[in-house]
Amino acid sequence: MSKTIQAIRGMNDILPAQTPYWRWLEDHFRDLMRGYGYHEIRLPIVEMTELFKRSIGEVTDIVEKEMYTFLDRNNDSLTLRPEGTAGCVRAAIENGLLYNQTQKLWYAGAMFRHERPQKGRYRQFHQLGVEVFGLHGPDADIELILLTARLWRRLGLAGDVRLEINTLGAGEARAAYRQELVAYLAANEQRLDEDSQRRMHSNPLRVLDSKNPDIQDVINAAPKLMDWIDAESKQHFTQLCDQLQRNKVPYTVNPRLVRGLDYYNQTVFEWVTDKLGAQGTVCAGGRYDGLVAQLGGSDVPAVGFALGMERVVAMLEGKPVTDVAALNHGYLIMVGEQAEQQGIMLAEMLRDALPWLTLQSNLGGGGFKNQMKRADKSGAKLAFIIGDDECQQDAVSIKFLREDQAQQKISRSELVNWLQENFK
Repeated sequence: MSKTIQAIRGMNDILPAQTPYWRWLEDHFRDLMRGYGYHEIRLPIVEMTELFKRSIGEVTDIVEKEMYTFLDRNNDSLTLRPEGTAGCVRAAIENGLLYNQTQKLWYAGAMFRHERPQKGRYRQFHQLGVEVFGLHGPDADIELILLTARLWRRLGLAGDVRLEINTLGAGEARAAYRQELVAYLAANEQRLDEDSQRRMHSNPLRVLDSKNPDIQDVINAAPKLMDWIDAESKQHFTQLCDQLQRNKVPYTVNPRLVRGLDYYNQTVFEWVTDKLGAQGTVCAGGRYDGLVAQLGGSDVPAVGFALGMERVVAMLEGKPVTDVAALNHGYLIMVGEQAEQQGIMLAEMLRDALPWLTLQSNLGGGGFKNQMKRADKSGAKLAFIIGDDECQQDAVSIKFLREDQAQQKISRSELVNWLQENFK
């Protein structure tokens, strides 16, 4: 007997029992994007490795440890995308979407990072992402946060998440702070863990985000980024906070919120939860005004976010969701050869006349009792029954499977009208 092949660790199947929650999230997100005037873009899963090295940063954990990178037959270094922003920026530059115009884009899809799999963190994971190009002011930042707040309300998760925000500043002021922070960390190097010592010179802001309890005293005594923020960034951040208050969106300013990617500046934000254990961030983003130019485009400001679908779905599980795709109006039972022939034709006629109707036809034959068991198991509201009597009378018997109503027999010519009156 040959060995059973299993899925790669950290790359999971999404089974029929779970897909209603995924569709619920996707449908609400898609409707929200349409309502706010955003347009979908679909991006390649594989990109040139250099794209991520230049955008994310060569000395980040993602590039150094986590990317799935390989050489193709042309000896080009390619990488399965670990995040969506870089690819979206590359596509916008390459296709001329940023020339003297504003773009509001969204995308969905799988991302890949070779991490140690655990609940809420997988090697193949899925994100919903939004990117806005061409707007300098805080109004774009505000809209993205208000948009996500509305999404939580629609999903019934508003009480399960909270908003944390911060500003990273920009330009010379941030460079000066970085220099001060590196000097402080170097003076306390022996008190830092190995990870923080490695990041101290390459990505010092990430040290501030360390969750290691052994170095919290060092982090708490570090120079405060807010003390070094430039005046323009402070004004930007103040306007953001004012608008959130006006729109009654509660938030906490978290001075240690820095985000893990090199390209962020000014506004950063995260929606976090206590419902998922260690993996508490369900949506995160911020402003990245220099990335377009860094990747070869013009100097175009940008802001965006990414939402982790697995984590949001984990919060949705157990909550009531309306899965339109899973609705099953009827199950067609056909007993006998003549009934099968007429039943197949009837089913196709109903699907032509009523595109919204969900109708499952019995396949594989079987007696009446077995077919009734299948109908009940399918979750259908009705069983449409065609047997010898129905064939002779050109009718269909209708049995209510979820309601206490008497069985009816309806002429096939009137069945469409009956369904429209009772279900549409």
